[in-house]
Amino acid sequence: MWSGPRNISTAMMRAWENRPDCVVVDEPFYACYLHETGADHPYREAILASQPSSRSAVVEALTAPQGASLYYQKHMTHHMTDGCDLSWAKDFDNVFLIRSPREVIRSYLQKMPMVSEADIGIVRQRVMYEELSLLTGTPPIVIDGADVLRDPKAMLQALCASLEIPWTEQMLSWPTGPRDSDGVWAPHWYQVVEASSSFGPYSPVQGDLPPAAHALAMAMAPHYEALAGRRLVV
Repeated sequence: MWSGPRNISTAMMRAWENRPDCVVVDEPFYACYLHETGADHPYREAILASQPSSRSAVVEALTAPQGASLYYQKHMTHHMTDGCDLSWAKDFDNVFLIRSPREVIRSYLQKMPMVSEADIGIVRQRVMYEELSLLTGTPPIVIDGADVLRDPKAMLQALCASLEIPWTEQMLSWPTGPRDSDGVWAPHWYQVVEASSSFGPYSPVQGDLPPAAHALAMAMAPHYEALAGRRLVV
């Protein structure tokens, strides 16, 4: 599952982890991204200590047997820096989770003091979608977080059908609280999800963005819309 930040990516991970036939991994390339870019993120040193910072080591773990029928990998597209090798993903079912740039940016600024194109991974999503389409010979599935929130059951049923995975109602709710599978960054980013037991209702973001953030949202809109036009609808 290839998402940008401040989408419903962690709630989606909860939904899949609540299946008895599925194990999950949370943003395994985060340490690689921090090591390569020097980005100053909350819990930076703890993240670097908790994960391999070598992409080859991460890939080796991601492609190893997991002892479950399903393996759900939650990835952030901005963690996949330009030029990194995606060939390891060609034998996986790849799904892209998108969100309106305006909503991503407003939510991101609630957690971080500033935002840039590189922080939110929307351009990378579009580029990676095209790269994985060429690698696999099949366009990846695209789903919009807003569509999931509007009708979680219908969208998750459609996603499972597209992936040829049996549907289960267990994906619609989960116990509250943290998980052992959560990354060490969870205390900064996951408070809302930890308090949740299901997908919340869709609530459009209200209010204007600061001028620079508004300009960024406008610049990102064509990349979002290019994928939104290919999204799964029910």
